[in-house]
Amino acid sequence: MGFLLKKIMNKLDGMILLLLLVFMTISIFCIYSATLNNPNPGFAGSHIKMMYFYGLGFIVLFAMMFFDYRILLKLSPFFYLIGIGLLVILFFKGDTINNAQGWLTLPGGLRFQPAELCKLLLILFLAYFLTKRNVDSLSFFKEILPMGIITFVPFLLVLMQPDLGNSIGYLVIFVVVCWFGHIRFKHALIALLIVVVLSGTSLYSYIKYHEEVTKYMVSIHKDYWLDRIDAVLLPDLASEKATYHTKRAIEAIGSGSLTGDGYLKGSSIHNGRVPYTYSDSIFVVIGEEFGFLGSAALLLLYFFLIYRMILIALNLASKKGTYIIAGITAMFLFQIFENIGMLIGLMPITGITLPFISFGGTSLLINIVSIGLVLNIKIYDEVEADNNDPLRYLP
Repeated sequence: MGFLLKKIMNKLDGMILLLLLVFMTISIFCIYSATLNNPNPGFAGSHIKMMYFYGLGFIVLFAMMFFDYRILLKLSPFFYLIGIGLLVILFFKGDTINNAQGWLTLPGGLRFQPAELCKLLLILFLAYFLTKRNVDSLSFFKEILPMGIITFVPFLLVLMQPDLGNSIGYLVIFVVVCWFGHIRFKHALIALLIVVVLSGTSLYSYIKYHEEVTKYMVSIHKDYWLDRIDAVLLPDLASEKATYHTKRAIEAIGSGSLTGDGYLKGSSIHNGRVPYTYSDSIFVVIGEEFGFLGSAALLLLYFFLIYRMILIALNLASKKGTYIIAGITAMFLFQIFENIGMLIGLMPITGITLPFISFGGTSLLINIVSIGLVLNIKIYDEVEADNNDPLRYLP
């Protein structure tokens, strides 16, 4: 056991672990600032809860080092079906938060968001499928279409909650995994043309027939979707309610200027002008209190994390590990882009979290497990290269 531990520690990626510790520090301090003097007593001590979540996450991360990821890959079809089952259960027993019925209450009162878990399960299953196919380039009917169906099922179930942010995340994962699986150029070009045409047509129709669309969405009680879309596409026509979150977030981030107002001194944060600053809108805390330099520093940390993951993926000997890391990288990139983009007016407001920074047990644990999987893949790929038999080191 001591030899195994030494072997694992020698092959752990120290830079990624250091980045996680830095993210943990940033998260705890920003959550503390966001919940300071908050009139809602339920938010008190959120930074302490986040410390517990991180502690549990690191325990799980190190435990994963002793578990061969290829076993998870073989079981991925079974895990995928469990994930789909959880998404279906939500329609019968799910809790509704911010108009989305996407949460299950666990014993002890803890809430769990299956959509977050299903992103990782989807990545594993897509990697498993591509590994089984073992082809040099993807055929439309034999690989792309089945992978599309695998992705579409959780995408549709999550979209129906409705959870626009996480559902789009599934599509991003699918596209990136297909790219690393060597999608043929003509298929990629056709798909791009279809997306451009559909997007352009939808945008034109939405703007031209906005009044009719509004009446229909109101009639089916989905007008809050309009609020989020109008805030980005038609801000001049959108209601104050639709643009409130984005406008307040932009004002708060802009007020931070170059160096920020100072820690615990963000007036927009502490007077409650920006909603959910402890969770989905936590980037506002960084922008207002630490300014452009603090925001840029956080983005640079994310860059180092993504860069390190891509470097690991490119140096792997096995395709299956590359597929998994590609999917995880896509998941993180989309979450970062969507979360920050929605707070500066580039994307619609969704309930997606900022990885490793926002308050949220489910999101954080899934993200840390994903990092643990990346480290696990790196370790066992290097052990295989050294000994050509990684299973000999399993306890």
